[in-house]
Amino acid sequence: MNVNIKRLSADATTPTYAHSTDACFDLYAAEDVIIEPGETKLVPTGLAFEIPAGYEMQIRPRSGITLKTHLRVQLGTVDSGYGGEVGVIVDNISRRSLWKKIFTHLPLNVRNERGGQETPKSYYYGTYIVCKGDRIAQAVIKPVEQATFTVVDALEDTERGSGGFGSSGVGQVRE
Repeated sequence: MNVNIKRLSADATTPTYAHSTDACFDLYAAEDVIIEPGETKLVPTGLAFEIPAGYEMQIRPRSGITLKTHLRVQLGTVDSGYGGEVGVIVDNISRRSLWKKIFTHLPLNVRNERGGQETPKSYYYGTYIVCKGDRIAQAVIKPVEQATFTVVDALEDTERGSGGFGSSGVGQVRE
């Protein structure tokens, strides 16, 4: 399948598959985004996708980020009719601490109004800086089937019935 993409930013990175057998391709951050504890931010990709009719693009977390950091990429759907920039919603689930840490990461070309280097700012411990060019999420393009809905007075009986939210049993958590 060929999918046309449009660069909306000079800093956009074309999606890539890490391995030839991968189901998902990687999406990259097009700019630096600072996400402090408890914050949710949109990380731009700098790309617009032309998704074929009858398909969607599903945005998913990368397992390494989820396992090794407190960043949580939110699942997302890009419909075939959407032609704008694709962004990735990221939550930082770290808890805010009273202690602060100074990060010295700044883009090399950042200058203050007097022409000198920008002074590093103070951020809470647990703050993450998603850097331009970082692989931030993965995505897959899948076919979509739209449903037709019919209002009825009753639904067919099933073995499970209306049981949900633990109805099949919840094991006791042991410490």
